[in-house]
Amino acid sequence: MQIALLQLASPDAESVTARLARVDRMVRDESGLRDADLLVLPEMWTAGYFSFDEYAARAEPFEGPTLAAARGWARDLGLTVHLGSFVEVDAAGDLHNTSVVIDRTGRVANTYRKVHLFGYGSRESQLLTPGTSVATSVIDGLPTGITTCYDLRFPELFRSLVDSGAEMAAVCAAWPEARLAHWQLFTTVRAVEQQMYVVAVNAVGEQAGITLGGHSRVVDPTGQVVVEAGQDEGFTYADIDPALPRKVRAEFPALADRRWAVAAAGPTTRATTDPTSTKEFA
Repeated sequence: MQIALLQLASPDAESVTARLARVDRMVRDESGLRDADLLVLPEMWTAGYFSFDEYAARAEPFEGPTLAAARGWARDLGLTVHLGSFVEVDAAGDLHNTSVVIDRTGRVANTYRKVHLFGYGSRESQLLTPGTSVATSVIDGLPTGITTCYDLRFPELFRSLVDSGAEMAAVCAAWPEARLAHWQLFTTVRAVEQQMYVVAVNAVGEQAGITLGGHSRVVDPTGQVVVEAGQDEGFTYADIDPALPRKVRAEFPALADRRWAVAAAGPTTRATTDPTSTKEFA
């Protein structure tokens, strides 16, 4: 399975319309995507994560321009697309940090509203409404969950994905350079403790005076870094073995040795139709 990681900048002076058009050209002109199975983009690359004053003006309904662009890439290029995330405005007028996975036919395969909203040096937690569930869907036979940026600091969220069958987690982010060491640490630790692939795609460039860290990376279930990008905008590719998580879990069955069950007040399973399963959070 080949994964394409697309690091993007969201400069303050660039309009959302211009950015969408620029990224559309990047994706459609990238010859390497002809062999890729999955494309993953960063967090809030259309609106710009740190453009807090613009969230309301740049918010989109679910079926907005970002999803429309990603559907087109998936259908036209014949690959699965994790569009990163965008500012979604729902029917009640609430704003969310929303991620979507689109399959090769252009169908929505998985949706996630960011559960853990950041507050330190950020207005995300003031402006947005958190999600209440995580979900796992199958990408080319590999059960995959999606999380967003700050979620990396909460291992219980990733364990709930494992309990839902996930063998890979895709993480879109706008992680600052100032905490780059934490980014590298958490992506590795989540992969090792959950015995899963972690595919983490970060933003680059500068937004509102904040330098983004880049260093998008794929970490395998043993903690080995398959690939790591630098801090430039562009594509990075990783080839992975979809069978590896099951092999690692069979050879070193740490997950089977768990002694602490989820408490009744914790996450509860909501029945869904395969291939997607969901965990809800109160």
